[in-house]
Amino acid sequence: MTIRRKIMTEDEMLALGTRVAGKLDRHGFIALYGDLGAGKTVFARGVAQAFGIAHVSSPTFTIVCEYPTEPKLYHFDAYRLSDADELYAIGFSDYLGEHGLILMEWANLVETALPKDRLDVTIVGSGMDARTVTLEPRGERMEELFNEDSCI
Repeated sequence: MTIRRKIMTEDEMLALGTRVAGKLDRHGFIALYGDLGAGKTVFARGVAQAFGIAHVSSPTFTIVCEYPTEPKLYHFDAYRLSDADELYAIGFSDYLGEHGLILMEWANLVETALPKDRLDVTIVGSGMDARTVTLEPRGERMEELFNEDSCI
């Protein structure tokens, strides 16, 4: 099952990220897909707002930003990684065992490392164009949270 939303503004993308984080009760894994400039980091800022975090930027050069929230928010950016082995080399397995929410931009670059239970968020569009956001729950928990009756 997939959920599609047409997003016209940055504020709408922020709001969608906030609603998704609330629906997940701030626990789980969100894999973000989309081209450069699609709005992945804007969506991530919306997720962070649900945690009370005011400022978020893409962790392209640091690979991961860990926010001291309760539960914790881990914001990954796999753009500079060549494969899943590099992700595991920085301790990705440990992050998967933590209690909190992992949000990963450029998830397609490390697809083999992604957990089976996750929410895939694909954003299509760039520049001043409207975006189409597709939410695809993977795994039993995510499918239960994002069913046809979902108010996202």
